[in-house]
Amino acid sequence: MVSGAGFASKNKYLYGKATAEVKLVEGDSAGTVTAFYMASDGVNHNEFDYEFLGNTTGEPYLVQTNIYVNGIGNKEQRMDLWFDPTADFHAYSILWNPRQVVFLVDDTPIRVYANHEESGVVFPRDQPMGVYSSIWNADDWATQGGRVKTDWSHAPFVATYREVRIDGCGWGAGEELAAAVKRCSESEWGKEGRYWWKKKDMEALSVHQSHQLLWARAKHLVYDYCADTARFPVPPAECKA
Repeated sequence: MVSGAGFASKNKYLYGKATAEVKLVEGDSAGTVTAFYMASDGVNHNEFDYEFLGNTTGEPYLVQTNIYVNGIGNKEQRMDLWFDPTADFHAYSILWNPRQVVFLVDDTPIRVYANHEESGVVFPRDQPMGVYSSIWNADDWATQGGRVKTDWSHAPFVATYREVRIDGCGWGAGEELAAAVKRCSESEWGKEGRYWWKKKDMEALSVHQSHQLLWARAKHLVYDYCADTARFPVPPAECKA
């Protein structure tokens, strides 16, 4: 059986922050994936993913993040969480600016993809991205590598959204893409607070955020593609930057 549902933003954005407050599927959610992500169009697209991998009752959710740059992904990291994501709403955010992509859970950073173009690592830029969310059946891989299948007797599987916030440099119908890229890429953040995500202090994590990131990864990271020598005998360039 195949089933799913989702929604998408009307506009696309070049840099900014997108946040969804979500309460995930309760009970036996094995085989399901709830996703919140940003993506551009086309084969050579950019994409920033949250994928919440359901599990059998009593087992923790795993949160998989992934990044595609010019159509190339395979940058998966998985973490468990320090709370029950089915008991209440929590905020899952993606911050994107010219210097970094940051995944945050309740404002705690759990992953940073920094701009290392000076080292030859391609960074996602110049492709406006829509904001999307969906839930679907992925029991061929989502839970324990596909060993645990979806139990459809528990359907419907419902993820609840309290709020979705998007604060970014928007590109809508009617504006030429080249003009939007120029406007969003070159504009300063401004005294009025516009383009705040490009402020100097947004180019890297604060000391406090760096400590939060270290804590989250030390306590909750369960898989990192950079450490998977079976898949990548030679570490990807961004892992060495």
